[in-house]
Amino acid sequence: MRKVVIAINSFKGSLTSAEANQAAAKAVVRLYPRCNVVQLPVADGGDGSLEAWMTATAGQYVCLTAHDPLMRIISTRYGICGDNQTVFIEMATISGLTLLTPEKRNPMVTTSFGTGELIKDALDKGFRKFIIGIGGSATNDAGLGILQALGYRFYDRNGKELSTGGSTMAEVSRIDASDIHPALHEASFTIACDVNNPFYGPTGAACMYARQKGADDEMIKLLDKGMQSLAGAIRKFTEIDVQQIPGAGAAGGIGGTLAAFLKAPLKPGIKLLLNKSGFDEKIKTADLIITGEGKADRQTMMGKVPYGILQIARKQQIPVALIAGSIEDEELLTQAGFHTVFPINSPGIPLEKAMKPAFARQQIFQTVIRICDSINNSITV
Repeated sequence: MRKVVIAINSFKGSLTSAEANQAAAKAVVRLYPRCNVVQLPVADGGDGSLEAWMTATAGQYVCLTAHDPLMRIISTRYGICGDNQTVFIEMATISGLTLLTPEKRNPMVTTSFGTGELIKDALDKGFRKFIIGIGGSATNDAGLGILQALGYRFYDRNGKELSTGGSTMAEVSRIDASDIHPALHEASFTIACDVNNPFYGPTGAACMYARQKGADDEMIKLLDKGMQSLAGAIRKFTEIDVQQIPGAGAAGGIGGTLAAFLKAPLKPGIKLLLNKSGFDEKIKTADLIITGEGKADRQTMMGKVPYGILQIARKQQIPVALIAGSIEDEELLTQAGFHTVFPINSPGIPLEKAMKPAFARQQIFQTVIRICDSINNSITV
């Protein structure tokens, strides 16, 4: 092969996008020493998005301190894209689930306040164009914490100002915007996400995602009721029904709230990244694209990294090989257009073993060797 593009999403909890790419590239170079191997870090708005955006746009990091989901001060960062105008904020770096040990996870308490602090810092520095990646959050506060950091105030029926955390959603009766950051009126926001869940209900934020953030059955019921109540308060204040916005339930309701308060459209994170990075130009003349993610199934075709890459690759008739830690719905994935679909792990491998970085690297290496062998007869080399 003359040119192979590798763009694999992170294997969450195991390998970053760059690490997965490197393991795959090693295999390609082993088989084709003269091949031009192009490695492109990718992400869909969740963990690893900041690094992917800064690499893709030749951007720079801004380091600062802010509050984590439990309001503890920690070091964090956001990015200024290569155009020196667009700010990229990855919510997971300051309000993310991986910042908390399992026993500390409680979406009734956790807050997105720190993400709002990052936005405020960038506004103070004069930036007015924002892309917010909201995947991997530890919160189900519907973004109230973000808005509180930006100057919004929320009050209960007795006129008492509310604190942070998911438990406050049900108590919101009045919203005060008299003290918001003045630059918000000049700023534009785009939300990068990869889900289409509604704000509340059986497929809403709390019912679908709160459990992985530490909620039990009773908490999920309370959070869902809180979001339904909050949707009424938001509709009264903004005249926008967040329940009607596809993706409003993303990141514990942040999708809907930022769409309503900041007029922020919700867009697939991978499409935003690929467009910004000039992906269609970088893959020209490629013989093969290798992409992947931790788990590939029918949800892969709903805005995930591999499917976004496939859509662009098909326009140039470049075959795309998909790898993943585990594969479900293989027939559907093949029908969608992936040239070949390979799990990197054999059935029965314990999850704990599969998640170890060294093991995952080796599995990716071996899988890419098999992929190249399997397609030699169908791709000109």
